[in-house]
Amino acid sequence: MRIKICGLCRPEDARMAVEAGADYVGVILAPGGPRTRSESSAAAILRATPAVARVGVFVDPDPDIAIGLAERLGLAVIQLHGDERTGAVARIRAAGPWRVWKAVRPRTGREFATSVARWAGRVDGILVDGFSDAARGGTGARFPWDEVAARRGAVDDTTDLIVAGGLSPDNVALAVERLGPDVVDVSSGVEVERCVKSAERVRSFIEAARNAPPSTEEAGMHG
Repeated sequence: MRIKICGLCRPEDARMAVEAGADYVGVILAPGGPRTRSESSAAAILRATPAVARVGVFVDPDPDIAIGLAERLGLAVIQLHGDERTGAVARIRAAGPWRVWKAVRPRTGREFATSVARWAGRVDGILVDGFSDAARGGTGARFPWDEVAARRGAVDDTTDLIVAGGLSPDNVALAVERLGPDVVDVSSGVEVERCVKSAERVRSFIEAARNAPPSTEEAGMHG
């Protein structure tokens, strides 16, 4: 079980997340969002976390821009949250050593399975987020856990399943048990106010995720 703390806006929060045990730290590089960081701000945040994997979140980026930022910021993962075309994703993925995670926002289990089929073999991870008309991510919206759990097997062992959307210290253990993710991803669920992470909530989230029992299906798949 790996843990990503996303939407980081301050170096001190990034440092705190790493000290609490996060495996990934994420910054929003897509323009126009409430947690969007400039390149210089993102660089300052990521410099505080040299020992963990760095994730940059983009929405429908120009591939050249995404590739350039990934190179300059030393990203380990490029996370794509828009309606990116498969050709653009392939170009980004082939351009460097980073992994590519593609976010999907299914409203039904069938939508989830369709998205997985589209991106199978084209990306390194499928990130499942909640659908909201308000924004592409960071809204705290949940996806239909039970319907996605029923189709968990659609994601093969070569592709990470990253679970996001509405996670908090109170429900992450249930998400781990029910969905068997490889990574859990949280942003607003560990904030005390927008852009300010709570050290207590981050620690509680990580502890709950680490201590959650594995899903029966995942244990069977990998055991």
